[in-house]
Formats: sequence, structure tokens, C-alpha cells
Amino acid sequence: MFTGIVEGKGEIKEIRRAEKGFILSVMAPFDLSNDKIGDSIAVNGICLTATKIKSGIFCANVSEETLSRTSLAGLAASSTVNLERALKAGDRFGGHIVTGHIDGTGRVIKKEARGESVYLEISAGEDIVRLIVEKGSVAIDGISLTVNSVQKNSFSLNIIPHTLEITTLGAIKRGDEVNIETDIIGKYVEKLTTGNKGGGIHMNLLEDCGFV
Repeated sequence: MFTGIVEGKGEIKEIRRAEKGFILSVMAPFDLSNDKIGDSIAVNGICLTATKIKSGIFCANVSEETLSRTSLAGLAASSTVNLERALKAGDRFGGHIVTGHIDGTGRVIKKEARGESVYLEISAGEDIVRLIVEKGSVAIDGISLTVNSVQKNSFSLNIIPHTLEITTLGAIKRGDEVNIETDIIGKYVEKLTTGNKGGGIHMNLLEDCGFV
């Protein structure tokens, strides 16, 4: 599990074709001496497993499924990415619950300065936008952000100077593709309220349980 509080910007050193998918080599801006093979590291919000760690660089396998659902296929050697290691028990929880499992991608359709901050509007499919709520949380390329407003096929964000400096959002441009992970709590609520084999939550059930 992650929190969406990016630890720093890493650099893609190599993307190499493997038998199934790719092997990603990433140079981290932080000390990896206490990390080990098998640890989870989020790369632009995507939970990957470190398969090799040496001299400040970690490697991870990327499946075809991950490539098809994220923006990783658009990366190249020297690309900059957001990095966050998995949350440890007892760590301060500064963002929101982020799983590292991307729901899909969106595109930046507007970027403009507003005072010292930057306003972003991101377009996405209705299946993603319907799970995003005003003033709720969303992870964009692994960054925990608060939603300003939600439209039918887009949502807006306000990015503060600190976030612009320590993440890739400072260099993002109109038309760029981003990874989106919606709030996991909202997904569970939708699953319960829209119905499943158990019938979901409905008024009759609430009445039977004494809530109405």
C-alpha cells in the first residue's frame, strides 16, 4: 500500500524487452541500501516489484497487461518518473490509501498558472470520472491530490508549488497522458450500492436492518 506522497523523481535508465513484457531499470534519488528484492515501489503510481537492486538502480518486470492499462508504454530512457516505496507500519500517513493498481489513463487538456499554483484539467472516460468526487482524493501518476471539480468527462486539480517542484507535474504539458487511480473506498461503496450477487445495498435492506 502507498499514500501518494512521492519520495522523489527517478530516471528511467533502460527499458528492455523480456520474454513476456519489459524490464524497467530506474535510478532512484534516494538511498536503496535498506531495500531488498521483492519490495514494492510505485513508478508513476504503478506498483512494481523490485527484482534487482544495485548502485542506486532497481529493476522491475512490467507485464503486457500493465503496459496496456497505463502510460508506461510511452516512457523511454531518460524519462523522469515519480517514485514512492510501500508504506511501512508506523509511518506517518500523509496522503490517502493508494494501491498502485491503475484504473486507466487520462490526458491533460488544460494547464494554466493561477497565482503561485497551477490549475490542471484532465479528461478521462466516464467509467473513471464517475468514481471521482469533488474535494475527494485521486492519485495522478502516483501523486495524492484533492479534486477541485468534476465534469462529465473531466476533472480539475490545483497543484501547489511544493508538489510542482518534487514531482513530474511541474513539467507536464497539455496532451500528456497520466495514470489515474481513483479512491479505493469509493470503489467498494459503488460495488455495494450498485448490486451484485448478494443484491447490493437497497432501501428494503436498510429498513430490515433498522437504519430507516
